[in-house]
Amino acid sequence: MTSHLPSPNGTSQPTCPEGNLNLSFEMRFTSTPRGARLARRLAAHRLDSWDIPYGTRPHEEVVLVLGELTANAVRHGHVPGRDFHLLLRVGAPARTVRVEVTDTRGDRTPPDPRALSVPGTEDTGGRGLLLVAALADRWGWHPRRGGPGKTVWAECVSAASGTAGPPQ
Repeated sequence: MTSHLPSPNGTSQPTCPEGNLNLSFEMRFTSTPRGARLARRLAAHRLDSWDIPYGTRPHEEVVLVLGELTANAVRHGHVPGRDFHLLLRVGAPARTVRVEVTDTRGDRTPPDPRALSVPGTEDTGGRGLLLVAALADRWGWHPRRGGPGKTVWAECVSAASGTAGPPQ
């Protein structure tokens, strides 16, 4: 890749004008609880390095949403021998954080976001997507492109980086 902009330090590295920065991180993880935990920890670190600091409301909300989506990929999307894929993207200037988790199991899909139901008091599961719906500005899913499975995604918008204060 080459840059058509002059480099301020004379190197041949591509540059990006300030304010037009889109950041992304993607990786495959084993479809195990350990893989989901590693995905959550690496994403938390990456958000911090992208000026969405640990301990702020935007950071904690995105990490919780990401944790729920990766846990669901392991619990409901697991296919033996297949990994899940995480894509984390931050767009500027609105600071929209998009989380996409793709698994290879297409027969178990989440409900429509408008059709979520509250589980009964005796139910042992079914609350994760309610958390995602409460914390994310938008979420949904679509069939996986180019293969079997699905991608579940969520978007969280924080207008300013690192200035939203601690979680309450």
